[in-house]
Amino acid sequence: MRELVVRLARENPSWGYLRIVGELRRLGIVVSATSVRNILIKAGLPPAPQRDRQSWGRFLRAHGESILACDFFTVDTVWLRRIHVLVFLSIGSRRVEYVACTSKPNAVWMLQQARNLLMDLDDRERQVRFLIHDRDAKFPPAFDALLQGENIKVIRTPVRAPNANAHMERWVGTVRRECLDRILIIGRRQLDQVLRTYVRHYNCARPHRALDLHAPEPAITPLVHPVATPRPQQVRRHDLLGGLIHEYQFAA
Repeated sequence: MRELVVRLARENPSWGYLRIVGELRRLGIVVSATSVRNILIKAGLPPAPQRDRQSWGRFLRAHGESILACDFFTVDTVWLRRIHVLVFLSIGSRRVEYVACTSKPNAVWMLQQARNLLMDLDDRERQVRFLIHDRDAKFPPAFDALLQGENIKVIRTPVRAPNANAHMERWVGTVRRECLDRILIIGRRQLDQVLRTYVRHYNCARPHRALDLHAPEPAITPLVHPVATPRPQQVRRHDLLGGLIHEYQFAA
């Protein structure tokens, strides 16, 4: 009976003592609310209001497939001109959904990027319920209002709390280490091409630890039978960005 009380409390965080008593009575087990309380205290489980309090991590895990995160980062060209890059990342699949860059991220440009994102999501029949971004002034109220008009709730992270948007911060660090820190950027058009190439690699070919070393959107490849000791000539290398990034696959 003690194990059942603890199980019901853990599987139903919103159930109070009386609710658990009622459920046990339906199963033919008679127990008092005081006994349930004592059992849960010994098991280290708090009362329902505290037990039902959803952590930020649990929220992300429960709704990851319907959450997008976005953020800005900057890239300086060889001419010392700063370019702003806007990226949208799916929390559940880790797929980069949309990327764009500009030297002037004003309200008009931001609204256009929101429309482009919505069209891309609609083309892929993606249902998004939440969007996470920080309190950067580059996100105008009209940007949030446009998304909320499409039933996407905008969640602003607390001030100076980058961990609240950790997935996006991690991706920015990854693209810098693997790509942007190793290449000279001349202008916006080149940066746009570099980012699109890297995003295609990231989505379709790069293994991800959170996905059991699979890519967010693996490319469809012909079935290859496992080889115990493959010979070097059986594996073909494909170079991206002038050889900065390598992809490997079995030769046809």
